[in-house]
Amino acid sequence: MRLSTKHFGELDYEPDRIITFPQGLPGFPDTRKYLLLEGQAPGDLVYLLQCIDDGDVAFTLIDLYQVMPDYNPMVEPDEMIDLGEIKDTPLEIYNITVIPEEVRQMRVNLKAPIVINPVTMRGRQVIVSNDEYNIRHYIFEELEKAGEAAKAESDGGEPEASQAP
Repeated sequence: MRLSTKHFGELDYEPDRIITFPQGLPGFPDTRKYLLLEGQAPGDLVYLLQCIDDGDVAFTLIDLYQVMPDYNPMVEPDEMIDLGEIKDTPLEIYNITVIPEEVRQMRVNLKAPIVINPVTMRGRQVIVSNDEYNIRHYIFEELEKAGEAAKAESDGGEPEASQAP
């Protein structure tokens, strides 16, 4: 199938890749069918949630666990009901990210992650009960640290400490 999008032109996709959000997303109740598009490079943290119902609607997502491994969203069971059977299913969790022109002001929504059941291909944006998580968490510095750690690991050592002359 083919989709015309505002940001990426024409996209080809298979119908089995469609993720249905039965309640839509907050602010977009009539857009219920989306594609999750992965980043271009292996290990890329950034994803795109592209709407099929309206090619102009897309959200930038991040796989936050690669940056904040201690992120632990607590969700009430009734928030998960739209996802279908989740007893033995590992759920995918992404966070909506805003990447402004000044990239250092990049922020992520920790309070309302996107949860996807990859077995049922159903998703929902949920509200977590953790008080410590907010809607606008500035994440640029954490991304820099994660990038430095990944580079050091791929180089086979610890990040180099800069020394004064």
